[in-house]
Parts: sequence; C-alpha cells; structure tokens
Amino acid sequence: MESLGSVLKKLPLSHRRQQAEAKIEELLQHPVVQEWWKQHPDIDQRTMRMNINKLYQYVKEHDGCSNCPSLGECRNDMPGHFTKLSATTLNGRVIIDDRKVPCQRQAAHDIQQAVRKRVRSFFVDETALKQGYSAAEMITIDYERGPAVQQVMDYVMQAKEHGLTSRGLYLSGSFGTGKTFLMGYMLHKLAQENHSGVIVYMPDFVEDLKSMFQEPQRLRETIEMMKETDLLVFDDIGAENMTPWVRDHVLGSILNYRMNNKPTFFTSNYDFDALLRHFSYTREGEDVHKAERLMDRIRPYVDVVQVSGRNKRGGSGSNSDNSNPNHYI
Repeated sequence: MESLGSVLKKLPLSHRRQQAEAKIEELLQHPVVQEWWKQHPDIDQRTMRMNINKLYQYVKEHDGCSNCPSLGECRNDMPGHFTKLSATTLNGRVIIDDRKVPCQRQAAHDIQQAVRKRVRSFFVDETALKQGYSAAEMITIDYERGPAVQQVMDYVMQAKEHGLTSRGLYLSGSFGTGKTFLMGYMLHKLAQENHSGVIVYMPDFVEDLKSMFQEPQRLRETIEMMKETDLLVFDDIGAENMTPWVRDHVLGSILNYRMNNKPTFFTSNYDFDALLRHFSYTREGEDVHKAERLMDRIRPYVDVVQVSGRNKRGGSGSNSDNSNPNHYI
C-alpha cells in the first residue's frame, strides 16, 4: 500500500505544496481520524501532523477492511491485519504508536487453525474433522439417531462446564450410522476448549503397527502420544485383524495408562460381548482371559451410546464407517 508521501510525489511540482496541505487537512478531518482524536484529547494538532503517515495508513486500512470481500482478497500491507493506533506519554510528550493487529476474519481463521492443530488423526478421513457441525442437522437428518446425538452433545456440555473426567463413550451401532461423525463433532467442540485429541481408525492403524517393528522410536512416540492426549478415539474397534501383541502390549498399555486418568472413546459395530469374542481369537488361538483383561480397561470407563438409524453410505461396502466421506453427514 502506498504511503502518503508516495501519493504526493505523483502530483505536479507546482501544486505539490498546496495539494499536500489540502491532503493533510482532508485526512485530519476524516471521520475515522476525528473519532480516534476525540478519544485522545491530549494530542495537539502539531503531533497529529507529525504523524500524518501513520494516520494515512490507519485510514486506508480502515476503509479497506470496511469493504473487504474476503480474507483471501485482503489488500492491506499485511493480509488479514490492519493498523491500530495508540497514544503514550513519554517525558511529557505524547507519542502516537502504530502496530498491526489481526482483523476479525484473520482472528477467526487463526482460531480455526489452532482448533484443527489440536486434533490429530490416523487413517481417518479429514472431512470428518474439517467440516462444520450443525447440531440441528445431526438430529434432523435422521431422527432415529437423535438420542445418540443428544448423549454426545450432553457429554460435550458437561466437559465444557466441569472439565474432563476419566470416563469416555462407547458408540455402538450398525454400519454407516454416523458414529465417526459424532466423535469428530466431539473432538472439534472440545478442541475449541483447548483440549487435544487423537482419532485412530483401527483396521489401518493395526496394519501400520507392523511396520513400526522396524521403527522402535516411532512406535514409542505414537504410543506415548495416545497415552497423553486429552481425548483418544479408537474408531471402528473390532474391525481390525487383532494380534496378541497389539491386544496386550499396545492397546493394553495405552488403556491401562488412561483408564483412571483420561477419557477414551470407541466406535464399533460390536456390542461388548461381541468385542470380547473378537479380542479372544487371534491367529495364535483363543485366549479369553487376556481378552477379558482388556475389556476390563474399557467396559467400566465408558457410557454406552447406541447409535441407531439408516445406513448413510447407501450400500453394504466395507465394515467401516470410514470407507466413504458421505457417511459423516
């Protein structure tokens, strides 16, 4: 953006002084300048004229912001920011300071970006985490899942008002009823309250764990992150190819750490009895005792939310809520 000096230099030399004075007077009489001046009555005209370039920038960016079509089309020197003036007194003299501050659009954008950074996903479609969430739409698009939506919303409200507890939720229901979407809503809303979150799509995550045998540092960091995050969601648990190592040393370790400290959440096509059977059988055979031990780290620490409704994915497809972004709606 041009400075006032640059504008004046474009004027013919013979008229430059006269035009410069007219420009300065016009600027001092500008409603925006007059309003700011009224808030700082101790500033004399001499000081105002000495800071005429700051006033010019202030007016130009104020006018630009007043007619801003979008953040992406911002024409200010620093996109998404405008000049803010302040007055301080130093050794008996009033000094006018200028600084760049984010506009409302930029501030909203920064908040949204911060919210997204607080939520990490592993193999979960980012659509579920990046789109907006309408509580009314979540209910009205399928009234059958209304009670489940209400339970999740109640959980979010309780967490906002009273803070997090060690108790999470277990969303159980048929394919494509929006379980992952509801967990994305919860993570998004609580990220706005400065809570960090991780959501893990279990079938792909378990497959990825196999490669981590060769990367022990990555494995440790991943497990520690899941232990320490404020909110942890295991999405579509029960659809993975379970191994004793994953069951006992990965899931068992994470849940053992979190069960009395931080809330853990689950979505599944299985109820507890079916999930127990799933954990019991691996390629190495049946081990009900170790499966029950893992269930003891899940069952007492969650409230069950039964998610009913029609399949939003429009077909049988995969056993996962995660196979098509449309299921989130």
